[in-house]
Amino acid sequence: MRGTAMRSVLLTLVLAFGVTACASSGHPVDLATVSSVDRPQPVGVEVNPPTTTGAATQVPPCDPTASLRPSTNLPQPGAMPSGSTMRAIQDRGRLIAGVDQNTFLFGFRNPTSNALEGFDIDRVRDVAAAIFGDPNKVQYKVITSAERIDALKSGEVDIVVRTMTATCARWVDINFSTTYYVAGQRVLVDRASQITGIDQLGGKRVCASKGSTSIARLRESPAPPEIVAVDNWSDCLVMLQQGQVVAVSTDDTILAGMVAQDPNVKMVGPRFTEEPYGIGIPKQYEDMVRFVNGVLERSITGGSWVTSYNKWLAQAGDRAVPPPARYRD
Repeated sequence: MRGTAMRSVLLTLVLAFGVTACASSGHPVDLATVSSVDRPQPVGVEVNPPTTTGAATQVPPCDPTASLRPSTNLPQPGAMPSGSTMRAIQDRGRLIAGVDQNTFLFGFRNPTSNALEGFDIDRVRDVAAAIFGDPNKVQYKVITSAERIDALKSGEVDIVVRTMTATCARWVDINFSTTYYVAGQRVLVDRASQITGIDQLGGKRVCASKGSTSIARLRESPAPPEIVAVDNWSDCLVMLQQGQVVAVSTDDTILAGMVAQDPNVKMVGPRFTEEPYGIGIPKQYEDMVRFVNGVLERSITGGSWVTSYNKWLAQAGDRAVPPPARYRD
């Protein structure tokens, strides 16, 4: 008790001395003026980035949604045909998939389990289950939108499942599966914004991800905006929240994930593009294309596609209708 009382007395004396000392000069203390500081931007921001050129100067016309027809029957898990791409993956013991970890609902990390989840991740797990009989035999490689093509061309990954639009220009460099989802580009703004659509964005700062078709679509707009390009879509949401851009424009599925994360933003205007998502596969592995198309076909007829859709995307309001498969052979 005596120790406690003594500490209280000393504290009182120190405080009293401090107050007296502060007041003894008789002069007010000048406070330094702090100028406003710009909020930090995400790493890698580019304003009006150069146009990305494809491997060929002339892109042949095509139906980007038409892929290679699957074999009549899928091989049994764990029994991939000798000499096939799938057998090489089976012998390795894991499927290597390029994915996203920053797009809520499609490819993101569960903050509780740290596991990758989402509609795209379910597609990867379907392919792994078809090869191994175990959906967990996957090595995920997190890549940006701009890295998708190169990751396939270099052989770094076996497949890319990352909200990737099949286009004729991309078919020059890689193969695609049949379409597993159809999205459309829209606009996301602050909930208090008066902007109602793409036609009101001329000259304004609008965010999109590097390597995405969204940038090309914005450039084609009758009133092109000033494009702010970032590595990941989550960076766009941060820049919108900080007032560094007036809008984000990309596929409505990606924007729906942002709305689910932040009730202070909203989607405006109708779709002004159609974005057929396909699974990216290296150009030389046509047997893998046919195999993946068989897996997608089975996921639709067997119900796993609808189950996945209802889990991740039903909140967007659209009915779960799988896109019809189209084949070029």
